[in-house]
Amino acid sequence: MIGKLKGVVETISEDQLVLDVNGVGYAVAASARTLRNLPAVGEAAVLHIETQMREDSIKLFGFLAEGERDWFRLLQSVQGVGAKVALAILSVLSAADLSQAMALQDKASVARAQGVGPKLAARIVAELKDKIPLSGAAGLGEAAARAAPTREGPAHDAMLALVNLGYGRPQAVEAVARGAAALGADATTAALIRLSLKELAQ
Repeated sequence: MIGKLKGVVETISEDQLVLDVNGVGYAVAASARTLRNLPAVGEAAVLHIETQMREDSIKLFGFLAEGERDWFRLLQSVQGVGAKVALAILSVLSAADLSQAMALQDKASVARAQGVGPKLAARIVAELKDKIPLSGAAGLGEAAARAAPTREGPAHDAMLALVNLGYGRPQAVEAVARGAAALGADATTAALIRLSLKELAQ
């Protein structure tokens, strides 16, 4: 399985790019947002890759950030959402936008994507509201987003503690991220839990 590719952008088309990795050109499908934000042709790029294997083909999907790849995987867990629709959603909504849309149950934002009708948008936000990836925190400012819980460390431990106390994952992620932004990089798990509980009690 290919998880990441580092090479030189050779071509960019409407729905994919070719990345030259040591003389081998990999055709990688990507969202319109990813294609817009790629380095120019001839420049180096690093892509996080999702590999999908079928009986008759192997397809690579590329993302500039792991959070986008997390959402690509998660979106396809919803019935009616395949790779094409997931890329369409990621073309109009960033990982942070998606996190916020799920937390706020914002069906209209999701329905902006090509191929996503009102019913599918409603199903997506209903099924994913409690599954926001840790790589994306809902509705946060820049400082809080930088301090969002990662997969390990005090912020992550504090988030798990809040979930164990019965708070929803989106609320826990947001409260801990705000607490981490306020307390700084040296915040302890206990301090984050105390501040997050105050935030949630308001």
